[in-house]
Amino acid sequence: MSSTMNNEPVFSIQRTYLKDLSLEVPNAPQIFLEQQQPAVEIQLDVASQSVAEGIYEATVTVTITTKIGDKVAFLVEAKEAGIFEIRNVPDEQMPLILNVVCPNIVYPYLRANVADTIQRAGFPPIHLAEINFEALFQQRMQQMQQEQQAEQPSIYVPGRTQ
Repeated sequence: MSSTMNNEPVFSIQRTYLKDLSLEVPNAPQIFLEQQQPAVEIQLDVASQSVAEGIYEATVTVTITTKIGDKVAFLVEAKEAGIFEIRNVPDEQMPLILNVVCPNIVYPYLRANVADTIQRAGFPPIHLAEINFEALFQQRMQQMQQEQQAEQPSIYVPGRTQ
């Protein structure tokens, strides 16, 4: 008997894959002659979408911009994704699963692909730090609540100045 028939929760990884990868080294070869330490800026984003009934895609995107002085040494953008079967899970738990559990599974693959790509470009690999996706999710939820509260319109009465 299938577990979906008896309403037991189902969570399984269908696959992980590198969805997008971009590398730019705009100032090569001169940038390789620079001696000073580069400044590294890292941006991270998490997203998810429903693909089919009970099937979801979760993605983690990272953008790394490395500069020496005002010159870009390299720019890497990578998006790692996973396809997950998630069924019979309470609706209130879905955001946590899609924004914390799934990214925790996908992220190690992203880290490896990014380090490998940077090294293949002729630079020392950048090993992305471990990410606490739960803290990131909580932070994002608080930010959304604050934005919603800020957007609450004050009462406007036509013809009256406030």
